[in-house]
Amino acid sequence: MAKAPELQLKTGDVAPDFSAITTDGSRIELSRLRGKHVVLYFYPKDDTPGCTKEACGFRDAFLDFTAAGAVVLGVSTDPVRSHVRFTEKFRLPFPLIADEDRSVVNAYGAWGEKTFMGRRYQGTFRVTYHIGPDGLIRNIWPQVKPELHAAEVLKTIRG
Repeated sequence: MAKAPELQLKTGDVAPDFSAITTDGSRIELSRLRGKHVVLYFYPKDDTPGCTKEACGFRDAFLDFTAAGAVVLGVSTDPVRSHVRFTEKFRLPFPLIADEDRSVVNAYGAWGEKTFMGRRYQGTFRVTYHIGPDGLIRNIWPQVKPELHAAEVLKTIRG
């Protein structure tokens, strides 16, 4: 597993608000989701093996998240057209945020230097935030096993 990013945000912090474009081209604002649990998961790239496992985990548990009063949002720096293909191919029932300007990944500390096979580059870290109905960060997962992650997050939200 990759080294966890050093995150600036901590449990108990106010979640940074954002306004961003989603899969269907609509704009979503975190502040409008107050009163709900929000699962904000950051992932590197659409339609890659780990990202697909993670997204499909959230897809498969989507009704359980909804029943628990939670909204699931995936975030990557891929453009809307890539998100649309990814969503259609895997029938994802939740919105993906197209963070092309990296404003959301930067606000949440999910962007930075990564290393793969000895090569250093800038990219999105696989990290998830659970934001409570009050807008405070309740939980942070700085290291994620894609195939198991959705179940772990759901268990935490259910308490």
